[in-house]
Amino acid sequence: MTEPPSNGELDALLAYIHERRNFDFRGYKRASLARRVSKRMGQVGADTYERYTEVLEANPGEFADLFNTMMINVTAIRRDPDAWEALAELVIPGLVQGKAPDDPIRVWSAGCASGEEAYSLAVALADAVGDERFRRSVKIYATDADTDALVAARHGRYPEKDLLDGFGEERARQYFEFEGGTGVFRSDLRRSLIFGRHDLVQDPPISRIDLIACRNTLMYFTAEVQLNVLATLHFALNPGGWLFLGKSEALVGRTNLFHVVNLSHRIFRKDGANPDQPGHGTLPQRTTGTNPRMEGGRAADLTLESIGVATVVLDNDMVVLSANREARRLLSIGSSDFGRSLGEAALNLNPADLRSPVDRALRTRQHVIVQDVVCQTRGDAPVVLDVVVAPLEGQAGAAVSFLDVSRYQHLRDDLERSQRELEAAYEGLQSAVEELETTNEELQSTNEELETTNEELHSTNEELETMNEELHSTNEELETINKELRERSAEVQELNEFLESILASLQSAVVVLDPEMWVQAWNRQAEELWGLRRNEVVGQHFLNLDTGFPVDALRSAIRASMAGERAPQHLTVDAVNRRGRLVRCAVNVSGLVSDEQVKGVLVLMDAILVDEAPAADRSGRPADADQASVEPG
Repeated sequence: MTEPPSNGELDALLAYIHERRNFDFRGYKRASLARRVSKRMGQVGADTYERYTEVLEANPGEFADLFNTMMINVTAIRRDPDAWEALAELVIPGLVQGKAPDDPIRVWSAGCASGEEAYSLAVALADAVGDERFRRSVKIYATDADTDALVAARHGRYPEKDLLDGFGEERARQYFEFEGGTGVFRSDLRRSLIFGRHDLVQDPPISRIDLIACRNTLMYFTAEVQLNVLATLHFALNPGGWLFLGKSEALVGRTNLFHVVNLSHRIFRKDGANPDQPGHGTLPQRTTGTNPRMEGGRAADLTLESIGVATVVLDNDMVVLSANREARRLLSIGSSDFGRSLGEAALNLNPADLRSPVDRALRTRQHVIVQDVVCQTRGDAPVVLDVVVAPLEGQAGAAVSFLDVSRYQHLRDDLERSQRELEAAYEGLQSAVEELETTNEELQSTNEELETTNEELHSTNEELETMNEELHSTNEELETINKELRERSAEVQELNEFLESILASLQSAVVVLDPEMWVQAWNRQAEELWGLRRNEVVGQHFLNLDTGFPVDALRSAIRASMAGERAPQHLTVDAVNRRGRLVRCAVNVSGLVSDEQVKGVLVLMDAILVDEAPAADRSGRPADADQASVEPG
C-alpha cells in the first residue's frame, strides 16, 4: 500500500476519532502516528485516510484495533533498574520522612500501560514504610488512555520469570503469590492501587500528589503538548513533590517548572514555594504590544479550572488563551486549539459562530448573551446553551461562558409530556410507565456495574471530590424529579387498576363515549353480550359498531345527554346477542359531567333473554317494526 499523501486528511481522521470516541491524538507526533495508522490501514485494505474513515463508520469495532496499534504499551517490571535504584535512594526516603505516620502518601503512575510500573512503585513504597502503614496511608493512582491495558493491569498477574528478574526472588515472593508459572500481587496490598482511564492531553489531573511517575510517555507528544502535560503534572503535585520520567524524555530539564535532582535518571522536584505557573490546558500568552499577558497567576488558573461552567478566555485579537475542564469536555477543545484565533479554532463552528458577539462585547465593553444555542457533542444528544461573552475588567480580552440550560428545557418538556400523558388514554400512560421502568433499570444496571468494580468506585470518589456545589445541586434536583415521576406513575397505575376493577365488577354492560361518540371504555360484560373485544371497539365510533345491538336507536338519547340533559335516558331496546339469541335490553344513557361541562356519555345495558319469534312478537306487531321505546326520565 502506498503512503497516504495528505497530512490534512490525517488531521481530519484524528478529528473524527476525537469526535466519536473522545480520544485526542492531535497532540501526538505526526510522523509516528502516520506510520501506525498506515500499518492498520494496510491490514484492512484501505488506501486513503478517507476510505479508512468509512471503514470506521461501518465497523465501530475497528476503533479498538486502531487504538491498540496507535498506543505502544511497552513496559516492564522495574524498567531501567538503575533509575529505580536512584528513586529508592534519592526520593522515597525524603518523601516518607516528610510525612507524619498517619499522613496519606499519594502517588500517580501516569501512562501505566499494563501496570508493571504501578506495582514496581507499590513494592518500593511497601519496602520503605512497611505493610501496615502501606495499607493505611499509601494510595497509588494508575491511569492510562488504553482501557484494554487497564484490564490487564487490574489483575496484577505477571510471568514468574519477569517478577523474579525484576524484584529478585526474596522481594518477589514477599509481595506476590505464585501459582502455575505466574505471580499475582498480594490482595491485602492491592486495595491501595486504584486503576482508571485518564487522557493526559485533555482530562483534568489528579490533585494533591506527592510523586508522579510518567515514564516514556511524553516522548510520543509534540513539544507543545509536552509543555501542556508538564504544566498539568506541575499542577497535580504538592509543593516539593517529585516527578520521575523516562530516559527518553528531557524537555522538562529545559523548563522552569521543576528543579533537576538527577538528570541522568530523569528525577525532578517541584519547587516547594509553588511558583506561578499556568494550570491544565493553558498556554503562554502572545507577547505582542496589543496583547499583554493576562495576570492572576496560579490563583486565577485554579479559579478558572474549578468553575463548573464551561469558560474560554480570549484576548483582544480573539486568540484562544485558555479553557477550563468543562469547556474542553463540552466543546472538544484540543491542545492544538490554544494560541489559535477564534476563526481557526474548532469551537468557532461548535456550537455557533462566536466572532460577532465577541467583537461586540470587546467594542462596547458590555456583556453579550446569545440564548438557546443548540450544540451537538460527540454524537450524543444535543445540548442547549446560553453563551455569555463578558469583557475582562482591567484586562485586554473576554471570557466566553457556555451555560448548559438543557436540563431546564428537558424539565419543561417532561412536565408537558406528563400533562399530556395524564390526559391521554390508558395506552399512553402505560407506555410512559414502561419508559420510566426502562430508565430505572438502566440506572440500576449502571449502579450495579459501579458497585462490582471496587477500583473504579475509588477513582470515581476521587473525581467527585473535585466537583463543585452546582453539580451536587443538579444531581439532587434530578433525583427529586425522578422520585416524583416514580410516585406519580405509581399513583396513575393504581388509579387505572382501580377503574378497571370497577368496570369489571359491574354486572351491566358498560360503554363510555366521548363528546364525539368515540368509544373510550368497553367492559367485560359488554364483550360477553355483543361479542366484540375491548381492543376492537375502543377508539371506534359507537354508531359504526357492527353488533346485534341497534346502536342507531340511541342517537337521540345520546345527543340529549350531550346537550346537558341531567336526567338519565331510559330505553328498552330489542337486540340480538353474540350467540344470535333475541334479548331485550334495558338501556340507561346519562352524561358524564365535570365542572358543569359534559365530558362524555355513560351507557349501561342490561339484557334479558326473550323467546324468539319468527316474524312477530306477542303483541302481533311485525318483527321489523320499531323496536325501541323511550320511557320518561
